[in-house]
Amino acid sequence: MIDLGLSKLAIIGAVALVVIGPEKLPKVARMAGTLYGRAQRYLHDVKSEVSREIEMEELRNLHKDVQESANSFKSEVASFKSDVESTVSSHLTEVESAWNGADHSASSTPAATAGLEDIERKAREFRRKKLVRTSSVPAWFKNRQGTRQHVLSGAARVRKFRPGVKSNTSFF
Repeated sequence: MIDLGLSKLAIIGAVALVVIGPEKLPKVARMAGTLYGRAQRYLHDVKSEVSREIEMEELRNLHKDVQESANSFKSEVASFKSDVESTVSSHLTEVESAWNGADHSASSTPAATAGLEDIERKAREFRRKKLVRTSSVPAWFKNRQGTRQHVLSGAARVRKFRPGVKSNTSFF
């Protein structure tokens, strides 16, 4: 890089003043400043474009690595799935063969039918209790029973039941 000190700039300015002349020197200096600014902007744009391209290349490489690892993971999952399916199917055939060879006379006993009836009764009771819990009670029934229809806050309850003078007149 060119080393320009204050003394060298003064000499260049004096030579430019003599060569160009005092009338044209401001225009030339303005033009030189404009060209220098354009050159700096152009170099900045080129540097940013190069850095952007480098980052894009790194992102492409990263994407390729992630894609490869995803494909390998997918193939491992597929092989594990096939292993599990084969194991489950072999166990299923064993269970079916054992089931077919077993005696089914135990299911027709009175104890088994009593157990089914007990389960059905419990299910009916559960549904009935759930319906009672979740269903709303009509307003006429609440009025007849004397239950509260509106919930009072703590402050409203204190005001309602506070001993003392109760006036219906307003402050305003």
